[in-house]
Amino acid sequence: MESEFFMRPDLFWFILGLVFLLLELAIPGFVVFFFGIGAWITSLVCLLANPGLDLQIIIFSLTSVLTLLLLRRMLTNRFFSEGGKTPETLGDEFIGMDAVATVDIPAGSKGKVEFKGTLFNARATDDIKSGQTVEIIEKESINLIVKPKK
Repeated sequence: MESEFFMRPDLFWFILGLVFLLLELAIPGFVVFFFGIGAWITSLVCLLANPGLDLQIIIFSLTSVLTLLLLRRMLTNRFFSEGGKTPETLGDEFIGMDAVATVDIPAGSKGKVEFKGTLFNARATDDIKSGQTVEIIEKESINLIVKPKK
């Protein structure tokens, strides 16, 4: 069985490409995806022709790097940005969103709020009761500035 697997380079490259694509789900950065595409292109070339191992590695390397350089920015902008443009800072994503106070927070004091399942330090502009929905109006470093939701 093992010898059959290595006798079929098209199958080897296809499975390697599948592994790279699955790794992309676990590794952030949208880079490993292009190595998966390069492996699949190499698999297709091996299916249509019978290149030697050296040529297979060259095809894999070139197609992986070229697709990475030519397509990454375009695909990132298309699929991973909001409305075609990325926010200026991570804090821009928070502003205007709702969170829930987990403790009473007196005006001007610090407390904790839950936002998207994560606890954040927060400072209140007005008195806030535990369990009350608040609106995030600003983000300073790792602290959120919140006000009661109207």
